[in-house]
Amino acid sequence: MSLHDDGHTVAGWTGTAIGTAGSAALGLAVCGWTPGFALGIAISVLALLATWGLHLAGWGKPPGPRPRDQWSPWVRDRSARGGHVDCLGCRLAGRRRIPAPLPAVPGPATSPEGAGTTGTPTATVSAGDSSS
Repeated sequence: MSLHDDGHTVAGWTGTAIGTAGSAALGLAVCGWTPGFALGIAISVLALLATWGLHLAGWGKPPGPRPRDQWSPWVRDRSARGGHVDCLGCRLAGRRRIPAPLPAVPGPATSPEGAGTTGTPTATVSAGDSSS
C-alpha cells in the first residue's frame, strides 16, 4: 500500500476491472470485431453504474484524504448514507450534505479608549526614564 490515500477501495478496484474489460471490447471493435463497439459501451456503462452504486453503499471514499486508519480497502465509509460534501456522485443520487460553517474569525483587537488603534505598538515613558 502506498503512503498516500489514493482511493484503494472496493468501488475503485471493481470499477477499474469492469472498465478494463469494456476498454478491451472497444479495442477489439477498432480492430474489426463488429459486436465489440456495442458490447464495449455497455460494459463501460456497467462499470460506471457499479462504481457509483458501491460508492453510495459505502465502499468508496469521500473526496479528499481520509484518516490513515481508514486507508484499508476493507473499511466501509459510514458517512456515505448522508452524502459527502462536494461529491458529484452523492449529489446525483440526491444526497446533499452542506459543508460545516467555517469558524468565525475574530476581528482586530481594539483598546477601550480608542488609543493604539493604528495597529502599531506604542511605548510608554515613565517619569523616571531619562532616555530622550
